[in-house]
Amino acid sequence: MILAVLGLALGILIGFVLPIDLPASYTSYMSIALLASLDSVFGGLRAEMEDKFDTHIFVSGFFGNVLIATFLAYFGDRVGIPLYYAAIFTFGTRMFQNFAIIRRIMLKRLEERYHR
Repeated sequence: MILAVLGLALGILIGFVLPIDLPASYTSYMSIALLASLDSVFGGLRAEMEDKFDTHIFVSGFFGNVLIATFLAYFGDRVGIPLYYAAIFTFGTRMFQNFAIIRRIMLKRLEERYHR
């Protein structure tokens, strides 16, 4: 867990230090990729809290979700159909569901700790 926090901190630090500017035409792809990766992170946190976490499943799901979502956005742009809405709906819904489950697990653990 500490490695994940260190990796996140390092990634944020690199993001603020390096002056990388993306063209405006890539913003929809990056937002979809970010949403897909956040969905995977929340799913990984949920799996860890339920003692079901598997690194191989997390990594393959993380990159798979990002690639599929980005491909949907790209393909939709090429054919003129906003397919990225499917990714927004799917990943957004799952992210909020995972957050709700994580919240319930945390509240249950706090209740068990202080009501013994």
